[in-house]
Amino acid sequence: MNKVERIISLIENGRHKEALTLYKEILNTGSDEEKFTLAEDLFQFGFLEEVKGLLENLLETYPDEGELLVMLAEVHIELGDEEKAILLLEKISEEDSSYPESLLLLADLYQMNGLYEVSEQKLLKAKRILPDEVVIDFALGELYAEEGKLNEAIKAYEAVLQSETEIAGVNIHRRIAEMLSSSGAFEEALPFYEKAMDEKLEIDALFGYAFTALQAGFNKTAIEKFLELKELDPEYHSLYLYLAKAYEREGELESGLKTVKEGIKYDEFNKDLFFYGGKLALKLGDEEEAEKFLREALSLDPGFIEAALTLNKLLLKQNRYEDVLEIARSLEAQGEEEPQIIWDEAVALQHLEDYSQALNKYELAYTFFKNHPDFLSDYGYFLLEEGKRAKAVEIFSELAKNDPTNDEYLDILERLQDEF
Repeated sequence: MNKVERIISLIENGRHKEALTLYKEILNTGSDEEKFTLAEDLFQFGFLEEVKGLLENLLETYPDEGELLVMLAEVHIELGDEEKAILLLEKISEEDSSYPESLLLLADLYQMNGLYEVSEQKLLKAKRILPDEVVIDFALGELYAEEGKLNEAIKAYEAVLQSETEIAGVNIHRRIAEMLSSSGAFEEALPFYEKAMDEKLEIDALFGYAFTALQAGFNKTAIEKFLELKELDPEYHSLYLYLAKAYEREGELESGLKTVKEGIKYDEFNKDLFFYGGKLALKLGDEEEAEKFLREALSLDPGFIEAALTLNKLLLKQNRYEDVLEIARSLEAQGEEEPQIIWDEAVALQHLEDYSQALNKYELAYTFFKNHPDFLSDYGYFLLEEGKRAKAVEIFSELAKNDPTNDEYLDILERLQDEF
């Protein structure tokens, strides 16, 4: 067993003090080959400072050796000193065999710092030197994907597929599927997901496949894949909401609601599940259960506008006007101002015969709903009841303009104008 092997054996057995003594011997009197080999081995064990010492020692003898500069740059990257790494990599000559590797490292460093154009330049330069190197195509794909240049990313990944289906543990078919899905090409993404699944079944990829099928309108495929995912990992929280949506699209409302309830068992703080459960319960005609779901969604997020709007619509239908105002006050306490809620308040106050406050709310809501026929109708009839004829003329004139065949609006407008 030579000295390098002895040091590694000592490290593996936890005898670090003895290993350090032998390390110092090699650092001070060892051969260049011993220093280089030990540096490679110690890097694998994470002894970065010791590796740094060995490489700096070697660079005193071989100051322009690209392989040493690349290794030392990698050490500095691991130590968090990216500036030193860049300075070392920039020293490497274009004639050096390690130059393409230095370009890849530089590209990665510039990408991490958001300097995408510089990163791309380095990669394209490396590509010109090594046109058939798939690692460069993969790096370009990753760069373009991070930039949001999805078409360019797909082309780069397709170049990788000419020779490899996986790089650095990344399934290339899955990457292309994700890019296509992100760009809205859902149907085109599905065959790539299928190939990715054939090569390696991954939970997240299966979710992506199911979600993309749902987006593409292939609801039965989505249901099949979400159920497959649920079988593999029932605690994969994200699947339940989308599985419920897939069931709803297929008209299977009861299955959708059952799925929501299952999801809540695993994710009891998911406001979106409660909200969706409320919507499904309403479609099934179960107003009591719908209210429970919607109120739970609001208890999780008191500023949840969509849940508040849906619940208010139900409460107005049930003539529960005090409850409508309670929802409005709760939102106001959260600093939320939603025009539809103001309209709801106006209607509730009108029915509770608080006409002064109702008028204030109608006037405020009018700034948002000047062109909304249903609001204008509510507002117009309220103004009639309150004897606000001048304003009522203005509102019914607008209604008649938008719906000139509505005899009721025309009669009201004619009567109002005759009174002036």
